[in-house]
Amino acid sequence: MIHAKKLIIIASAFVLAGCASEAAVTPTPEPIALTAEAAGHYCQMIILDHEGPKAQMYLAGMENPLWFSQVRDGLAYVKSPEQSAEIVVMYVNDMGKAKNWSEPGEDNWIRADEAFYVVGSDALGGMGAPELVPFAEEDAALAFANLRGGEVRHLQDITQDHVLAPVDHDETNEEVSQ
Repeated sequence: MIHAKKLIIIASAFVLAGCASEAAVTPTPEPIALTAEAAGHYCQMIILDHEGPKAQMYLAGMENPLWFSQVRDGLAYVKSPEQSAEIVVMYVNDMGKAKNWSEPGEDNWIRADEAFYVVGSDALGGMGAPELVPFAEEDAALAFANLRGGEVRHLQDITQDHVLAPVDHDETNEEVSQ
């Protein structure tokens, strides 16, 4: 009887060790190219129909990313008090490599936690809300802020107020080119 219990304990330890090592070697998902099939998580609209930078986010247990029509929406998901899913990684367009504001790119993704964001500029995102404009290089973010207003921040310095505050959509506010 004691021998059987020892075998069960040893077998359980191997199973648990196998699970732990499997979790430890699970690679972080890579960003995927934006396609015509990608629909916004909140709006369920085609992402490519909207101007400005986008976001994609992988949640634990999901094979495909959630898509966001603008970076602000992705960051709102992250900062929302109701959000409880485990976020594995989030990617945003590097606007320093964007062709222009209307064509932010299909495969110029950078990790959201490594980006420099211009907060408070005159740039509006794809859904018409003030956008948090991401860049891989701090110098590019500073140049954009100098041209369009705002200040450069890291992800950890972006507050709920930056992404969850109500938005007043002004019909006369038109997007200017980058």
